[in-house]
Amino acid sequence: MTTAPASVFLPTLPGHYYTDPAVFELEKRNIFEKQWLYVCRAEDVPTPGRFVRTALGDETVLVVRGRDQMLRAFLNVCRHRGAQLCLTDSGDAGKAIRCPYHAWAYQLDGRLITAPNWQSMDSIDKADYSLHPVHLAEWHGLVWVSLAAEPEPFEEQIWPQLDYRLGGDRDKFARYGLADLVLGKRVDYEVAANWKIIQENFQECYHCGTIHPELVETLPQFRNLTGGADATYDTDGYLFAEGKTSFSVSGTAELPRIGGLEEHDDRKYYGMVMRPNCFISLLPDHVIVHRFEMLSPETTRVVCEWLFPPQTVAQDAPYDIADSVELFHRVNQQDFAASEWCQPNMKSRAYRNGGVLVPTEQEIIGRWYYRWYHEAMGVDPAGQGERS
Repeated sequence: MTTAPASVFLPTLPGHYYTDPAVFELEKRNIFEKQWLYVCRAEDVPTPGRFVRTALGDETVLVVRGRDQMLRAFLNVCRHRGAQLCLTDSGDAGKAIRCPYHAWAYQLDGRLITAPNWQSMDSIDKADYSLHPVHLAEWHGLVWVSLAAEPEPFEEQIWPQLDYRLGGDRDKFARYGLADLVLGKRVDYEVAANWKIIQENFQECYHCGTIHPELVETLPQFRNLTGGADATYDTDGYLFAEGKTSFSVSGTAELPRIGGLEEHDDRKYYGMVMRPNCFISLLPDHVIVHRFEMLSPETTRVVCEWLFPPQTVAQDAPYDIADSVELFHRVNQQDFAASEWCQPNMKSRAYRNGGVLVPTEQEIIGRWYYRWYHEAMGVDPAGQGERS
């Protein structure tokens, strides 16, 4: 029996990185509660008083549209006794955010308005009891927040990733006009797998020919992606198969092209993980955005939204988006099933030291993704202290 030379493979993370509550707690502190995380789209909070609630690490955050049309984010914590202010994942607070427990009321910009029996407390400066603000950035219609006291500039987190994927052509991304697209379909998936397993899956196509028949029929380059240890993304996108005019199950869905695109953007697919919790797929007639909610060491919610030009999904539009939605829905189901095949064995003694990355996986996962992960964590989850 022969074995491959050790230099052919790179190691994955050890198995406990995908199961250990202590590792997950470090991820909360060093990633989920420090970096910029994608939480919703601006379309989700369209008018004053509308809000979205999301969990980040051990915190719950509100994104609220103010009366001045500005988006703001706050910790979902009443300054009185710590009750959650908004009890649903989305809704309309009306003209004020009112605590359901003791009725302390806050303006949509976070300032305290009043509380029952305020006359007995009117020596207190209300400005000292505003809601705790959270840093917010809106980028191409996607809303990101950071719990860090002083986060790195948003652009420094997001643009290097996009430049890596698109070869530095930022105009290419801008042509898709994400901020002008609207929701056509949303599906929430509960996945019994660690968030990193899912993201690692999304960043390699070594598995595509095995589990994604519809995908490789549409994108034949995905059937046999090969390359050495420097194999990386094709920054000019992946062409649809001959005879395929759309990214859909039939390959013939006729939907309007996104307005800002040019002819050379037709029949191309771009997919990119935007760390730490977003995945974007660019297509000629729609864009797919995934949002990862890290629920536990072994459970992840993935929210997938299909975005289209408004005229495509208008009430009187003559278009059917189901054919296009179905393709990536199947891809999602296949990917999440594969992730769930892996998760139970992360506790196996056979995976104690992890597995291996083949050459075609090594650049994007081993050198790009793992490097970011180790730098973000800062402290060795195995308890070996500061990383060098």
